Amino acid sequence: MKFVVSKDVFEKLDNPCFGIVVAKGIDNTKNYDEINNMLKAIIEEDEIKFKDKKVKELEEVLCYRDAFKSLGINPNKFMSSIEAMLTRVAKGKGLPSINPIVDIGNIISLKYILPLGAHDIDTLDGDINVRFSKQGDVFIPLGCEEIEKLDDGELIYSAGDKVRTRRWIWRQSEQGKITEESKNIFFPIDGFNNVNNSNVIKARDELASLLEKILGCEIKVGFIDKNNTEFEIN
Repeated sequence: MKFVVSKDVFEKLDNPCFGIVVAKGIDNTKNYDEINNMLKAIIEEDEIKFKDKKVKELEEVLCYRDAFKSLGINPNKFMSSIEAMLTRVAKGKGLPSINPIVDIGNIISLKYILPLGAHDIDTLDGDINVRFSKQGDVFIPLGCEEIEKLDDGELIYSAGDKVRTRRWIWRQSEQGKITEESKNIFFPIDGFNNVNNSNVIKARDELASLLEKILGCEIKVGFIDKNNTEFEIN
């Protein structure tokens, strides 16, 4: 099983890169005080830090808004995952604790201001791809049952014809969501080599360290850019 980024993604976007963490053997049923405390602390820190600022004007967020525009996506209507999460926190609305895997991903995402996904490997059927959509691709929004059919040309995360994330880093699907039963996880961290590459690497390495230290799981890390477009998950 591989993670593959289509070569035309690098032609459409300006120097995209992807930090990768694969974690196996997680017990996602437990309550981890260390994770709970870290999530609470980063939410409080970012709420204070960004309280009187417009999140959409932050340099760390603008690169994703510009990328959305280049993809024909209106960033005011469809905010990237990191912009949506940080906007909520900045307004004092906090974040709910979901489960240890999701929470630890949100901690790293908020700390480094980067979009970070989590996909249950055991629900994947074949490779996971970042590519442009084609006829036959389908998406089930998180928390829904109704199937959405996509037009051609939308940047997506996919496993076969099942869309895992629409509009690149906008919204994840019901398929492959992280539950208490999830044990083996693929985490992608999306960035740009010419903007926030160093933060992508730092976020990847800290995520890997925390997963290994707190959850005691087996870890594998990687990195994708235009010079290396595939990563072996298994």
